[in-house]
Amino acid sequence: MNAKESFKQWQQTPNLPDYLRMQLTELGQDESWVEDAFGQDIDFGTAGMRGKLEPGTNRINLFTIGRVTEGLARLIDENGQAAQRRGVAISFDSRYHSREFAQLAAQILGAHGIQVYLFDDLRPTPELSYAVRYLKTFAGINITASHNAKQYNGYKVYGADGAQMGPENAARVFAHAQAVKDIFQITAAPVEELRANGLLQLIGEDLDEAYLAQLKQVNVNPKLIAANADKLTIVYTPLHGTGKMLYERAFRQNGFTNVIPVVSQSIIDPEFPTTKKPNPEYRDVFDPGVALANEKNADLIIATDPDADRMGACVRTQNGDFQVLTGNQIATLMVYYLLNNLKQNSQLTADYELITSIVSSQMPLKIAQDFGIQTKAVLTGFKFIGEEIDRMNKANDGKFLMGFEESYGYLFKPFARDKDAMQGALMFAEVASYYASRDMSVLDGLQEIWQKYGTSYEITRAIEMPGIGGQQKMADLMTKLRGEGLTEINGVKVIKTQDFWLQEETTTTGKAAMNDLPKANVLKYFLADETWLALRPSGTEPVIKAYVGVNQPDIATAQTVATKYQTALADLLK
Repeated sequence: MNAKESFKQWQQTPNLPDYLRMQLTELGQDESWVEDAFGQDIDFGTAGMRGKLEPGTNRINLFTIGRVTEGLARLIDENGQAAQRRGVAISFDSRYHSREFAQLAAQILGAHGIQVYLFDDLRPTPELSYAVRYLKTFAGINITASHNAKQYNGYKVYGADGAQMGPENAARVFAHAQAVKDIFQITAAPVEELRANGLLQLIGEDLDEAYLAQLKQVNVNPKLIAANADKLTIVYTPLHGTGKMLYERAFRQNGFTNVIPVVSQSIIDPEFPTTKKPNPEYRDVFDPGVALANEKNADLIIATDPDADRMGACVRTQNGDFQVLTGNQIATLMVYYLLNNLKQNSQLTADYELITSIVSSQMPLKIAQDFGIQTKAVLTGFKFIGEEIDRMNKANDGKFLMGFEESYGYLFKPFARDKDAMQGALMFAEVASYYASRDMSVLDGLQEIWQKYGTSYEITRAIEMPGIGGQQKMADLMTKLRGEGLTEINGVKVIKTQDFWLQEETTTTGKAAMNDLPKANVLKYFLADETWLALRPSGTEPVIKAYVGVNQPDIATAQTVATKYQTALADLLK
């Protein structure tokens, strides 16, 4: 069925809600939109699916949500009655239609006789990860588009380990979903019926208490916090999302009582009216927090994105302005603090391990190696950090220090197996308390680290390639780069290339196999001036992520050099 035929089928079905029919009529006047919205099925990768809230097979709506849920139900069915009894935990965020999608998923699963645990209201993504482990379910579903703009929503599937579902089962879900003959006729059992027969159980405060009890163990030096937390005034913003549900209790129980919310951004609002895109890496999301921080004489602003898996921070500079820290800078501060704390308490042993991604900063690895602990770089995606935690546990050959990704994701205690902004917020507040105990700011601490290890700086750019041909264009560009090879950039020689798809490393002396990680469509280049560059097509968005990391004498030079390399990378992809 081509795009026009699919579009016509959607026009003729009587099952469209009024809001989707209105969108279909309005947007359907544009032939290019019809081709994009109906020319293919929305991609379902290992991180799930994400797209605009519009009608169409290549969009997020009741029917594409229904189809993939039917696919998950069939996967569970083929695993037998034990898997059905274990069931699925479901959470949702503050976006348009999230609650509606979550309930529909519950109804479709329930129609298969699968036990469902549905949160009674929106909850953070990491709490869903924890709920899967706590309830010992077969899978989890999270309705969220994370930090994307208001026009988007999405669907993440989790495995029994609490990490996002692995490639093999994710492929099975997608295959089952593709086998659905009529997406307008998927059976969804009535909620009342499922409640009556016990197949749909609401969860909420019971999981909150259990999750908060785990969060209480995140901070490592309660005495330090007790002695210094009152020196801090922390401004916190949930960016209109799920962090609001638990932040006050989490901060308070861990000793941080001087936390002031940004009122305008503490309103649960799918419009995200205070920012164009609720992403804590962007300066504009902190503007209301900066105004409040100036009013309250606070030096630290913590933000969690709408599904509370990413945490960002904005800190006061010496001249009184505020600076947004990068995810890599936050991780650098955390790693250095944790290792210093272990060393000062005579608890540092060589079997601790730091886990990060192949596109994150090299600085935390340098710090970890200086303290004599193990390091591991895995593919992008927190499920790979979770897999390494499991491997360590089974092999009993390491102790988990922390895991992080440059995209503002952190994990310290593996009771959850996804990045956890609640854990990140608590740990960053402890780091700030540590520097307050030394009459230093967080930025002072960062400068101290740079003086010892050199100044690193990293930037990431998402180069958009939207439209139905976007995925193919990204694939063609990566193929072209592999074929041509890259020997220099900005006049600086490439001394090593790592191809994570071909699983080979190329240096001036030849090629060597790289078999320690699964295949991934990533190219990484190491340059003669200690710069590294990487290119990675996103698994959930029509973008190629371009990463640059530099090492320079000072931060101003590092920023200038990194920007020039980033421009050169963008030019390569034109």
